[in-house]
Amino acid sequence: MDGQSINGGGAARPMLFEPLTIRGLTLKNRLVVPPMVHYRAEAGNTCGTFHVVHLGRYALGGFGLVFVEATAVEPVGLINEHDLGIWNDAQMESFKPLIAFMKRQGTAIGIQLAHGGRKASSQTAMQGMGPLTEENLKAGAKSWQPVGPTAEPVANGWLTPRQLTTAECKAMVGTWANAARHAVGAGFDTIEIHTAHGYLLASFLSPVSNTRNDEYGGDRAGRMRLPLEIAEAVRREMPDTMPLFVRVSAVDGTVEGWNLDDTVVFARELKARGVDVIDCSSGGISGSATAAQVPRSLGFQVPFAERVRTEAEIPTMAVGIILEAQQAERIVANRQADLIAIGRQSQFDPNIAHHWAHELGINTRFEDWSPEFGWWLEKRIRTLDGFATPTGVVTQRS
Repeated sequence: MDGQSINGGGAARPMLFEPLTIRGLTLKNRLVVPPMVHYRAEAGNTCGTFHVVHLGRYALGGFGLVFVEATAVEPVGLINEHDLGIWNDAQMESFKPLIAFMKRQGTAIGIQLAHGGRKASSQTAMQGMGPLTEENLKAGAKSWQPVGPTAEPVANGWLTPRQLTTAECKAMVGTWANAARHAVGAGFDTIEIHTAHGYLLASFLSPVSNTRNDEYGGDRAGRMRLPLEIAEAVRREMPDTMPLFVRVSAVDGTVEGWNLDDTVVFARELKARGVDVIDCSSGGISGSATAAQVPRSLGFQVPFAERVRTEAEIPTMAVGIILEAQQAERIVANRQADLIAIGRQSQFDPNIAHHWAHELGINTRFEDWSPEFGWWLEKRIRTLDGFATPTGVVTQRS
């Protein structure tokens, strides 16, 4: 790793809770809330009170970095009509109260720029994350024709996309640059480009979905061309001090699809273009984003992050069924990844970062909690003396 671009703090604390510096951004720990879509955008696909409350919980809960969910770079790129967007000034301005709150809590905030591609105009996750049904449409769901590398749908029953022309692919680079410019203007600390889960850029990467015969298709270099041009364009819009993440599906999970060898090559090319962290997920090329086609177990995607980190020599973020403090600490201590993303488990426990600090033997007097909470919880220790631990585990029963 390049020690000037990424480094840790002292060894007094567990590595999970050491600071981490990436370019000009220092995170207070290695715990990250990844993008998770909630379909609660305000009118005009803007950010409102729900996102301030929802994401603000993670800042109060001790996370070092929190990402805003997949945010569309243009209207046709909305995955669902209720998703956030960042293609205009009104959307840019709407994020500023959220960003200000997060920064006041000492938590960095990033945004994931996304384009639904073939999966645009689809259901919410709660509806099934599949194609819109007649029932959805009768209930008022908005539908539009998606775009993709070809006119082939994601799977049977999905909308048929319109194939982007070569000229439209070139113009798409400017669309992402415009969104990045708005993200920088809003005040985000970092940007992540979504090239995973079968959405637009993933569908260009994969031989399963990209059978084009122009410069944006064909061999791996052709299929990587659009995502790499977009990475270059986004990087140009960002200050040198601002880190750039890219989320990848490290494997499609199909024999004929994108694989880990491809991801290592892609990561090297991204690094050469100024990308700082590879966020390693998987699957989604056929069917919903959660159709991973990859066997699931504890930390099942950690080996992807480890191999990319080692072979592409770029920092990585691990995600996927990381449930315990000791598990997360081992991943970073063993240099398998530099950051740990906690998604659904953080929704179950928004204070999980603080709770993991207690479990790893630090923050014993709630000193890392926001003082509005930590002061009361520290005083609570005396109240619990004799029958419970400082974190409320009962030690004596009458």
